[in-house]
This record gives sequence, C-alpha cells and structure tokens, in this order.
Amino acid sequence: MIPGPARGLLVALLQGGLLLSLGGQLLLDRATRPRGWILSEPVDPYLPIRGRYVNLALLVPAPEVPAGQSRAWSGERLVLRSEAARVRATLATDATPRSKSLAATPQGEGWRLGPSVAYFIPPGVADPSRRPAGERLWVEVTLPAQGPPRPIRLGVRRGDGPITPLELR
Repeated sequence: MIPGPARGLLVALLQGGLLLSLGGQLLLDRATRPRGWILSEPVDPYLPIRGRYVNLALLVPAPEVPAGQSRAWSGERLVLRSEAARVRATLATDATPRSKSLAATPQGEGWRLGPSVAYFIPPGVADPSRRPAGERLWVEVTLPAQGPPRPIRLGVRRGDGPITPLELR
C-alpha cells in the first residue's frame, strides 16, 4: 500500500508526464511536419467575451478537379499539402482515410476549411484580425498527419506583395 503523500506525488508525476508528452508531440510536429502560409479571415472579431484569441477561418485556393469529374459543391473533403511555402489542397479520393482529410465548403474562388482555428493573443496586444483596407491576414500553420492545421504565427499581405510576419510579443 502506498502512503497518502506518495500517492499524491505519483498522480502529480503522471499528470506532468502526460502534459510533457503532449507538448513534446506538438514540438516534434512543428519541427518535422510541413508548414506553409494560408489565407484566413476572422470568424468572431467583435464578440466582447471571446477571450484573448482570434478564431480564424482558413481559406485555400480551389483544388484542381480531375478530368471527367464534376466539381462538388458541398460536403467535399480536401487533403492539404505545403507547396512553395503556401498551403494548397487536393480533392480527397475514396481511398483517403477520413482522418487525413478536412471538410470544406466553397467560398468565392476558394474553399473554406472546417473547423476554424484559434490563435491566442498575448495580453496587451491589439486584435490583429482588424486590418485596414488592402491588407489580408495570413496564418503560418503546421500541417499535422491528422486533424486541422495548427497555427504558428500571423502575417499580413498588402496587395500582391510578400507576406510580412506580425510581431505580437
């Protein structure tokens, strides 16, 4: 039988180990998985009680539709890849496992990925999702083996210029 204080220490060590393994997995993914910039738009920038994060919808250019196949307009699933530091999408096939694709809906010339992602803002930093006219908000993301992209940092693109990362610290 383990005495009370030792049991508490054992539980604390177990919880710490779980936390470190999750953090280690996220850091490993960031170091080894592909990454790229993806266009975003804020989902709830004016909600007064949303906390210190920005909820962002991710937008990808419309994927190429294989010859002889009509373009689907709803319930489509996409597979993401990094190409020239940008995130691109291809249509998932019947052989693609559901865990390796994301649901998407058409929006204008591109597709909106589901679900949206949260980017946490440090205290004292103005909401970066509120941009002046002519600026678009981009997010650099890690593309994990499964699940939605994980945001790394935000950037701004003015017109057709390069993406400039924002310093939010």
